[in-house]
Amino acid sequence: MEDLIFLEKPIMFSPRMIIGLSGWMDGGYVSTGTIVYLNNKLNTTKFAEINPHPFYIYNLPGSMEEIAQFRPYAKITEGVVNEVQLPTNEFYADINNNLILFSGKEPNINWDQYCQILFFMCEEYHIREIYFIGSVNGLTPHTRDPRIYCSVSDEKLKKILEEENIRFTNYEGSASLVTYLTFLAKDRNISMINLITDVPMYIHAANPKGIIAIVKKIITLLKLDLDYSDLTPLVEQFDSNMEVAMREQPELAKQVKKLEENYDNEIVTDNQNFEEWLKKHGINNL
Repeated sequence: MEDLIFLEKPIMFSPRMIIGLSGWMDGGYVSTGTIVYLNNKLNTTKFAEINPHPFYIYNLPGSMEEIAQFRPYAKITEGVVNEVQLPTNEFYADINNNLILFSGKEPNINWDQYCQILFFMCEEYHIREIYFIGSVNGLTPHTRDPRIYCSVSDEKLKKILEEENIRFTNYEGSASLVTYLTFLAKDRNISMINLITDVPMYIHAANPKGIIAIVKKIITLLKLDLDYSDLTPLVEQFDSNMEVAMREQPELAKQVKKLEENYDNEIVTDNQNFEEWLKKHGINNL
């Protein structure tokens, strides 16, 4: 495991691991934002990281706009190159709650090698439970509480989740690293539970409602003693900002009203049609 770098080795026995990843399932920055929040609240300590070089593509053919998302972030001040940030994949330890938190970026390449590093960490610390937390952009109105959906590595895990009003995912299409990791976990006798919330596709900003929805479920499932009331002001500010946006964009307000009706009646509509409507009306920066 030469690409797994230990800064220290905390003493822990069979902790649970929570994973958050930027990329495919980080709509509204719920996946990465929740990990940041938990790290701060639980006062975790970084103890290991993954060497990024084998897992990311930094250069592809295309325009600057098309390939900007693949490139490392740089900071130049008054002509001096001060900083170049490569993708980070970091492990944090919470000794008090016997938790390991992993914050990373979904790799572009070498998925199997990346997964093997995560499984090596599981072997090293006898981890038998993994929880992924994430989000997807969908036709969820911002005026409603986000729903939680779930996929699991084994059928027997569903009984634990049914009592928590969590819906089980039905999906067929392009896979994420998380889905691949979940598929592999069963053969390693590791239970993996993926908690996914839906966030409004018309809001391109951090979504505290999604974060608080995930935090609530994590606290319940892992039986954590954690006060998350400090998230409430962020939700209130988010709602206030959206009220202003709806007043300034009455056409969007009408569409949100339709989304509310469909959402409340659980009518499935087409994401692509709504996305095209947003582009047509130039609504893409909320």
